[in-house]
Parts: sequence; C-alpha cells; structure tokens
Amino acid sequence: MKRQKRDKLIRAHSKGYQAGIVGRSKEYCPFQATSARSHWLGGWREAFSDRQLGFSSR
Repeated sequence: MKRQKRDKLIRAHSKGYQAGIVGRSKEYCPFQATSARSHWLGGWREAFSDRQLGFSSR
C-alpha cells in the first residue's frame, strides 16, 4: 500500500507550530504563497499561545 503525503497546508501549519514552540520569530516563515504562509502563521500563533500557557518542546 502506498503511503500518502499529507496535504501541503497541513504540513505548513505543523512546521509553523514547531517553529513557534521553540521560540522562533514569525519572520522565519519560509513560505511565499499566501495560503501556505497563512497556515504557517496560524500554527505559529497557536504555538505562541501554548508557550505562554507553559508548554514547551521538551
């Protein structure tokens, strides 16, 4: 059975969350496309609020 790749926008959100949880700046966003960039920033914002609540990458 072939393994399907995850949707690109889901991956963008996940990568944004990973960047946000370790404390990277939102200017770090590697995406140029508007939709992927907005999903990355959404993940980053989610991680930023999680960090404020005490969550960390460890």
